[in-house]
Amino acid sequence: MHVLRKKTIERSLAESKESGHSLKRTLHTRDLAFMGVAVAVGAGIFSVGAQAVAFHAGPAAIISFLIAAVVCGCAALCYAELSSVAPVAGSAYTFTYSTMGELIAWIIGWDMILEMLMAGSVISKYWSVYVNDFLRLLGVGITTLVKIGPITVDFAPIVVIAFFTVLLVLGTEIGSHVNNVLAIVKIAIVLFVVIAGFFYVKASNFVPFIPPSEPATAVSAGGSETGVWFQPLFQWVSGQAPSVYGISGIISGAALVFFAFIGFDVVATASEEAVDPKKTVPRGITLGVVMVTILYILVAIVTTGMVSYKQLAAVKEPSLTTAFELVGANWAAKVIALGIVIGLTTVVMVLLLGLTRIIFAMSRDGLLPRSLSRTSKRGTPARLQIAGSIVVAILASTFDVTVLSDMVNIGTLSAFMLVSLSIPILRRSRPDLERTIKVPGSPVIPILTSLACLWLMLNLSLLTWARFLVWLAVGFVIYFSYSYRHSLLRSDTELMPNLQEEVIEPTTKQ
Repeated sequence: MHVLRKKTIERSLAESKESGHSLKRTLHTRDLAFMGVAVAVGAGIFSVGAQAVAFHAGPAAIISFLIAAVVCGCAALCYAELSSVAPVAGSAYTFTYSTMGELIAWIIGWDMILEMLMAGSVISKYWSVYVNDFLRLLGVGITTLVKIGPITVDFAPIVVIAFFTVLLVLGTEIGSHVNNVLAIVKIAIVLFVVIAGFFYVKASNFVPFIPPSEPATAVSAGGSETGVWFQPLFQWVSGQAPSVYGISGIISGAALVFFAFIGFDVVATASEEAVDPKKTVPRGITLGVVMVTILYILVAIVTTGMVSYKQLAAVKEPSLTTAFELVGANWAAKVIALGIVIGLTTVVMVLLLGLTRIIFAMSRDGLLPRSLSRTSKRGTPARLQIAGSIVVAILASTFDVTVLSDMVNIGTLSAFMLVSLSIPILRRSRPDLERTIKVPGSPVIPILTSLACLWLMLNLSLLTWARFLVWLAVGFVIYFSYSYRHSLLRSDTELMPNLQEEVIEPTTKQ
């Protein structure tokens, strides 16, 4: 079996122009940068940082953010270089298809579907939670939860998903304009909250900066999950007792806050819809990462400095709102609630776009049914967009998906790890390709980035790994029962006779 057959960059570029299976290029640098910011600046900026402080690293969560930012920054450069070489839909999936072969590409594509599907469902659910909280703070006695027989249905996720699905079906450009406006509004709200929070910061709350390691049960009163299934994989393998804080807490905190930096890989999935993508995509990715990193570091400093990490640990689900409430600034709760609602609105849109573009690229290659990659007159995969949104809406409105947020991290990290390794491989195999941006220090920096991603993965919980392995097993079943036999690399001339022969890598050589 030729499971490691590779698809050339030239072929990927040619297929992006196939009639009925191509996307319309309408996005510019600012659109791509705000797209990355839209995903990253959501609920995470108000909640993930506080949880990292309370249950993982204490004040040293600032270091956790720096570690995640450095790893993501290096990975972003890898995405930027590869996007300048192959500006087509698919992101990490497309890149690994050209460097590591079909099976690895399938695994990454399957992982990215997991990332986008879980993230879209989780964020849509969070949006509903914060909409209800915001209405409660305003004194409006309305709930979005409705009991239908034995099932409780939340209609808020359905509404926000339906709204952005319509925009994305009408055209990616329309959705990006709405996203840009809302992104500017929520950045302004975050900066306002950060500036207000600095007036409550006390130097004593930063001491000790790195709290001594403690058994995990010592902070369980605040609601942090304990037990072997919630222990980081590395601790379990090495036989260590479950613990928080200390050096291991900084690393596990970095693994947790990594959720905050997933935006730029979604930007790469939109490469095929960018104008002059060899320039706009790398610029959009790097600009988005810089903006997000600055905002997150500021929020981490404020959250840590306003109250003691011990106070945050005593709360079941600590957030930036919790910090303001503990210092008596209850007025901030309404501002933060509004910021979260606006922030999550745009996150939902970008994740819906990312999910469909990954499936679009895989189906265009034949690894999933080809009908899924059919585009409309507006240059969007309308049927796929609607179908994907329905699945996300069902998960978000009827299931408790919040426990699956770590699945987003492990799917993202696995993609980052292999994309980083793709840089030295493609540099060696195709030095002739034009690269408008290059990762400095290759192959050292890409390899170190890949190892850092693996290390963060090992610091995710054992339960997350168990679920991840089940997802991979399902993916292998689908690949060997369907994808391998329907791949265009196996029967390209039969399925795509309209492609010019010189850009197709002959299957006889594989």
